[in-house]
Amino acid sequence: MNRLNQHQLGKKTVLASILATLFVPAISYAQDKPAEEENVEVIQVSFRGSLAAAADIKRQDTKVTDAITTEDIGKFPSENIAEAIQRIPGVQISNVNGRGSTISVRGLGSQYARTTLNGQTMASADFTSGFRFDIIQTELASVIEVIKSPTADMDAGGLSGTINIDTASPLSFSERKILLSGKGQYSEFSPTDDITPKANATYIDQFANDTVGVLLNFGYQELDDRVDNFWMDRWFVDSDTDEVTPRRPRYRRIDRETERELFNGTVQWKPTSAFEAKLTTVYAGDDTKQDLNQQVFLFNANQITRLGDAVNGVYNSIQIDNFTTENNRQLEDKDATSEAYTLELEYDWQDWNFSSVLHHTAGEAVHNEEAAILATVISRANLDITDPSNISFNIADNLADPALYPTVMPRNEYPNGASRLTESDETAVQFDAERGLEWGWLTSVAAGVKYRNETMEREVYRTDRAAIGDADPADLPSMAEYGYIVSDFLDNKMDIQHSWIAPNIMAYRDALTAEGVTVPTLFAAQSSYSVDQTISSAYLMTDFETEVGGLPLRGNFGGRYERTERDINTYITGDTHPDNEEIKLAIGETTQSFNYDNFLPSANLVLELNDDMQVRLAAAKVLVRPMLTSNTQLAASETSAANSFGTRTYTVNLGQPELAALTANQLDLGWEWYYSEGDSLTLNLFQKDIKNGTVSELVCPEQYNGATLSMSGSDCVDSAGNIYDITAIYNDSSELTVKGYEVGWNLGLDNWLPVPGFGLSSNYTRILVDESEGFTLTNSSEQTWNITGYWENEDYSARVSLNHRSPYVQDSTDAFFAREGRTVEGRNQIDVLLGWNISEQWSVRFGALNLNGKDEEAYRDELTRAWQTTSVIGRSYYLGANFSL
Repeated sequence: MNRLNQHQLGKKTVLASILATLFVPAISYAQDKPAEEENVEVIQVSFRGSLAAAADIKRQDTKVTDAITTEDIGKFPSENIAEAIQRIPGVQISNVNGRGSTISVRGLGSQYARTTLNGQTMASADFTSGFRFDIIQTELASVIEVIKSPTADMDAGGLSGTINIDTASPLSFSERKILLSGKGQYSEFSPTDDITPKANATYIDQFANDTVGVLLNFGYQELDDRVDNFWMDRWFVDSDTDEVTPRRPRYRRIDRETERELFNGTVQWKPTSAFEAKLTTVYAGDDTKQDLNQQVFLFNANQITRLGDAVNGVYNSIQIDNFTTENNRQLEDKDATSEAYTLELEYDWQDWNFSSVLHHTAGEAVHNEEAAILATVISRANLDITDPSNISFNIADNLADPALYPTVMPRNEYPNGASRLTESDETAVQFDAERGLEWGWLTSVAAGVKYRNETMEREVYRTDRAAIGDADPADLPSMAEYGYIVSDFLDNKMDIQHSWIAPNIMAYRDALTAEGVTVPTLFAAQSSYSVDQTISSAYLMTDFETEVGGLPLRGNFGGRYERTERDINTYITGDTHPDNEEIKLAIGETTQSFNYDNFLPSANLVLELNDDMQVRLAAAKVLVRPMLTSNTQLAASETSAANSFGTRTYTVNLGQPELAALTANQLDLGWEWYYSEGDSLTLNLFQKDIKNGTVSELVCPEQYNGATLSMSGSDCVDSAGNIYDITAIYNDSSELTVKGYEVGWNLGLDNWLPVPGFGLSSNYTRILVDESEGFTLTNSSEQTWNITGYWENEDYSARVSLNHRSPYVQDSTDAFFAREGRTVEGRNQIDVLLGWNISEQWSVRFGALNLNGKDEEAYRDELTRAWQTTSVIGRSYYLGANFSL
């Protein structure tokens, strides 16, 4: 347990010196590219120049690819990479507790996209939450590509696409660069009300007659923000009429303080034109402390009086009498790191090119939480969810009154907590050979092999007061003396109480010390597991150039074979631990193995209609392997906890060790017109036929672990009243078809307006998904569009970006709030960036994110349209200064 550091209470104080970061010299990438040098990474110095570079990448590639370049990221009003790339056609961003953290590509959730760094895996810190872009600082990337149709030489694993982050190569620069930046950021609902700093420094140099290059990049960032959520967690469903009644409204406020560190180092050696070696190291760290306060209002069926009739199958207005409220304060410390080490070797010999890669990546996340949970009784409340913009929840008792919490309560428990350690790593070795050909229309043939071994391990520990028996209520801190007030909840919106009194965890710690007892930390074997997976692959691919009807035709075709061997290691558990009912004793271990093979053909064709216009056709079979998440996993697991009804709640995942990979046959047809420098109009049609989709659902078997189960209302219970939330997962045998189209338009307005420098960058994506009773696409918006209007000259620049996505469905895998139905409302967000180039070395920028202050809202489903969630996110602003030497 020495690896699981316990959370320390108390907020940090940000010194006034933070403001000085506004005047720290800052980064401004600029370089000259020798005309004769190929494969040189170009970093643009204007927004329009970056659009031209991105269009050139798309135009020259044989794959279906969209890209953004360094200037576009570095000067775009975005906190992280996810928010930067949301303007790419077909890319959608999803918030995790108010931060843009995950992305979806072409209507498939973030779990179906593969993320790579320089073409290799970048391990996620917590593999159960997928790849989180919010922990990656934008300064890491020189180019980001979203590859929507793969080639045979690419690793499989991106059903919707592959997001590849390329870092800069030092020998791509013609001279030494020292680049510095600093930024101060302010969030509207910051818990500290501080301006938080961000600083970055980059050193680039070349030695030994430009045969050795070095790049060192260091970054540091602090963020303070807050998100407030008010949502309906559960519903009563009438088994005869399917009419629903609100059951469990919840308040949740999360105050966050985050520190991030970034390091990127590259050493490149090119002693001759025929040989090159490059070693790249990347480290990203994220330490987030959360102060989470909740009010959970628990209704039994016999406590509810329905007022009026059901509308669209929903009883919107109810009265509740003598019900329980849980007051939960939880302190969390999430320490996450990801690192990668890549050695690349390349050698040209006559008509051959040989290359090899040795790669290792590792991620680790330690999540500690401790909670004080108090329960009290509310005499009466009236709830009305008729108007989603103004939910009315009138509670007869004052939630901020300490008298609501007497000495003896239904529940007064501390500590109630867990420590979770997740680790993942991958080691890969790859060999490729390519032979240039002059065999008619064949220009080259390439083959390669790759071996990847990845491990994922999850360990859970529990620290619960119940292990040593309840404390004397008289020894516990009283709310009247130690409680503190949570105020301004939900930005004082809606007809609800916006303040409540919360427990002071430091006082509970002191009480535990005064009592002189130690609460043991116990290993939860029933919640822990590991997965070992080996992927062996080989491919063969050929490039070609020819003519059809006098028009140039280029492209490639090939096939990739991958064999996956998977071992799932779990614990065999027996009796309940004598000191803690939430722990099962481990009596042994077991391993379940499953192997499968996939052959993945692909073809990419580009027909050049003229110098400015081309048609693109791509076909491929793609896959994504079964994902491990906190709710949907291959390994079986179980957790349990006491509830305020005097029984226990068991959360069970039955697991499914024989889940197969989800596959899709896909087709792309595109038309592209590059009619002037930086201007382009593109249209792409696509279709995916998906098989082996994973379905996750709550079940209530007749028996579980010897207990006879049955449904009581919407709960699965045993004879003693214990509640069982049991999840089963399986492959859906039916096929699901996704169709859609993407339109992108970059337009300079110099020929239309008397003032030069204006332009528009826009895109629109439409997705159509078949109806399915089994596997469904979550996080999928039917329509998304983005438009950026800009103006710039040598000294000044201004940009306004409007991002839109239509409603999308989420399940419990996607969001904590989606246990029993959730459709997130469509949302528009406006971002603004203003820039001033003071000199060739100095520039300043001001940015505003979510300037329109749009909140996130959700409803239960399309049938009832019942209100489900309101999340207040707020605006954020930053001011930065840049310097290059």
